[in-house]
Amino acid sequence: MPNYFQIGNTKIESRHRATCHCGSIILELELPNGVEDPRRCNCSICRRRGAICASVPLAGLKVVQGQEFLTLYTFNTRTAKHYFCRVCGTYTHHQRRSDPHVFAYNVGCLEGVNPFDLGEVPTSDGINHVSDRE
Repeated sequence: MPNYFQIGNTKIESRHRATCHCGSIILELELPNGVEDPRRCNCSICRRRGAICASVPLAGLKVVQGQEFLTLYTFNTRTAKHYFCRVCGTYTHHQRRSDPHVFAYNVGCLEGVNPFDLGEVPTSDGINHVSDRE
């Protein structure tokens, strides 16, 4: 699984900020190993939003500004918790269903990062989610 310490011209800092489009929400991500294993997912919500995501432990993501602007969306089993900016609608991160001890974050929200600079990324099979096989 690839780790990215630079995406395009942007060096990925060990503590890197991420923001929504309007700037109401600012996250601080702990990325000591860079952006690890970026991917897309083909589940019903991910294929609609189209974001490339990578993950950090729950303690590796802090909302430093705009907690009051985060809107929570859950569906189906209500295990995954998807967060969006209520002002601009940007998906910023979610607590994963497959591993609730982890946040997935929107790579496109990282300051200075254009996710298209990653080129092709793998797609996880969210349609046949591991939790649905139990």
